[in-house]
Amino acid sequence: MIDWPIIIEALPEFFQGLKITLILLAISMSAGFVLALPLAIARVSPNPWLSRPVWVYTYVFRGTPLLVQLFMIYYGLAQFEWVRETAAWYLLKSAWFCAWLAFVLNTTAYTTEIFAGALRTTPPGELEAARSLGMSTVQIYMRILVPSALRRALPQYGNEVVMMMHATAIASAVSLVELTRVARDVYTNTLMPVEAFGTVAVFYFVLTFSMVGVFKLLERRFLVHLRPRRSQTDPGLVPNVH
Repeated sequence: MIDWPIIIEALPEFFQGLKITLILLAISMSAGFVLALPLAIARVSPNPWLSRPVWVYTYVFRGTPLLVQLFMIYYGLAQFEWVRETAAWYLLKSAWFCAWLAFVLNTTAYTTEIFAGALRTTPPGELEAARSLGMSTVQIYMRILVPSALRRALPQYGNEVVMMMHATAIASAVSLVELTRVARDVYTNTLMPVEAFGTVAVFYFVLTFSMVGVFKLLERRFLVHLRPRRSQTDPGLVPNVH
């Protein structure tokens, strides 16, 4: 039987952990989004001096586990004396900053490739129409390429947001008291795994379905022009005369 009093008593702690999870997710995704836009443009550039460094960056951060990246930043940098003597040490000794930095670097790498892929699939007709109007390269990017690519990237970017929300669970490894850390603390204090981890699972389920629902609404709003249209000869439009 589930011990409901334990769950009810721990709910304030879970909601506090939820707050930390959402704050960490919001500030990480916001920074990652801003950084990914110029990097994606550089990634699709024909100039190898621009595209190659971005490729190396995304390859490294997408090819290594986020937990390893977090440990390298939080624990690894601290072993270098010259790092501890710099002004950056004030930030790097903070678990909050290190978790944020690891999440930003990781999500920026994935988001860059998502946006770069969307930029590459821009219909040639849109570019030809923009050039025919005398738009400059900057105007084409600002008015045509970037807005169009962001709309097409919505499904993949929505998946990235959900994946990063799940990934915030590893922030507990550097002592941040987010949802998963709260569940671990509740389990440690009560030795009730179902009540502790079952409750946090419900929180993550609600968060996941809420975020998926929001992105589905955005896709309906901004990707309506990509839906296949039924022609006049579509059998579904022909009345049944039998």
